[in-house]
Amino acid sequence: MLDINTLKFDDKGLIPAIVVDATTKKVLTLAYMNKESLEISIKEQKTCFFSRSRQQLWRKGETSGNFQHIVSITADCDNDALTVLVNKDGPACHLGTDSCFNNTVFESENNHAFSMDGLYELLLGRKQQKPEGSYTTYLFEKGIDKILKKVGEECTEVIIAGKADDKAETVYEIADLAYHVMVLMVEMGISVEDIKKELASRHVIDHKVKQEKMTK
Repeated sequence: MLDINTLKFDDKGLIPAIVVDATTKKVLTLAYMNKESLEISIKEQKTCFFSRSRQQLWRKGETSGNFQHIVSITADCDNDALTVLVNKDGPACHLGTDSCFNNTVFESENNHAFSMDGLYELLLGRKQQKPEGSYTTYLFEKGIDKILKKVGEECTEVIIAGKADDKAETVYEIADLAYHVMVLMVEMGISVEDIKKELASRHVIDHKVKQEKMTK
């Protein structure tokens, strides 16, 4: 663990802290900490910052209830900036939005970043707009029974490819399965966040089980 006394605070005693959602990895906000607020953050495991405008400490969520529970704090290679990984109770921005970073300055038409969240939003748009000729539209129009049938078929395809020890084919079939599962999620109103939270809860349980086994 890095000693906080080795961190490089600026001439005003501050260090930038980039707050990131531990689940989505989305940047939530950029704030500043001084040594005292950093020590409070570590002790309480909730973000505490130093307000440059008010010239005082402020605990995120103390008035709004939108606390940020710290998972980890990491310094950069120069020890003059921090990333703070958090699980949040509510919006990060004072405007009530999930993140403070919402105003697009530039977006490339050629380069696109894939994410499960992005795919989910695309499928959600297909369900709402139902563009003609879209396979996804076809699935939504056929309904839950057709979607479940396709999920079952893709599960079988994954098993066959895996049993054949064909890595490339297994990757292909898992991608097909993931797509159809996400169509099912959209149909049932299950979000990517719902799944991530469920997996995160199981990770905690699994970690505890491993610890118990090690102590026996």
